[in-house]
Amino acid sequence: MAAPRLRPGMGRLIEMPAALGRLSRAYSKSHAFREVLQLPKMELTKLVFPLQELQRHLHPDARSDLHLRVFDPSLEDVARAEGFFTATPRNRIEYLSSAVRLDHAPDLPRPEVCFIGRSNVGKSSLIKALFSLAPEVEVRVSKTPGHTKKMNFFKVGKYFTLVDMPGYGYRAPEDFVDMVETYLKERKNLLRTFLLVDSVAGIQKADNIAIEMCEEFALPYVMVLTKIDKSSTGHLLKQVLEIQKFVATKTQGCFPQLFPVRKDENRGSELTCTSPIP
Repeated sequence: MAAPRLRPGMGRLIEMPAALGRLSRAYSKSHAFREVLQLPKMELTKLVFPLQELQRHLHPDARSDLHLRVFDPSLEDVARAEGFFTATPRNRIEYLSSAVRLDHAPDLPRPEVCFIGRSNVGKSSLIKALFSLAPEVEVRVSKTPGHTKKMNFFKVGKYFTLVDMPGYGYRAPEDFVDMVETYLKERKNLLRTFLLVDSVAGIQKADNIAIEMCEEFALPYVMVLTKIDKSSTGHLLKQVLEIQKFVATKTQGCFPQLFPVRKDENRGSELTCTSPIP
């Protein structure tokens, strides 16, 4: 008799107990991540691999519509990526400078990744969460839209530079287009752009401007869905499928898989994210 087929993702759940033991001993350095590893298997999957959790609510015939395996990190990969953002004497993580024009930006040889999105989409909160293991790095978070007015550059060890871009839309800086368009078009060491989209509102007209710039300049970029804890399962699934269809039919440079992030109220400002920097 043929062996029963496992639903995608179930093999990983079965293998989790052994992996969790290895992770606790070898990889994770943060107390928060060790807490996550102690969660029941289904709750762990919902928190760390939210797209797999959404897949459970799709009709079996439609499950292939949800991109899950293009970028498919294991728990070990997630824990290892945590090391990039852990400040140590040999892995310095620090704020470098701010700039309102590209010719004022630091001239650095390392690769760069930038985060861009509408005002109040949760960009600074996500970056603050990424730097939660580098407490000396100050990332200002405000409930007032348009708080970030400059391009802020952060050194992430010897690996790359992270750039926090001003938000577009409501209360954007007057010179936003000149500042951001010039950076995206001319920054030679920019390797990846993370474009944040509110999972409740979906892609808005202002988001299309950023998408058009990424497409025009042939930039590789990724869409990050923020605030997934604010959406119902049905609404979030609808948004994911609609945005994936948009990416497949309307874009050329966007990574086909979305990366959802959520704010974990039990852990303060920390966010869970299935997207280590690719």
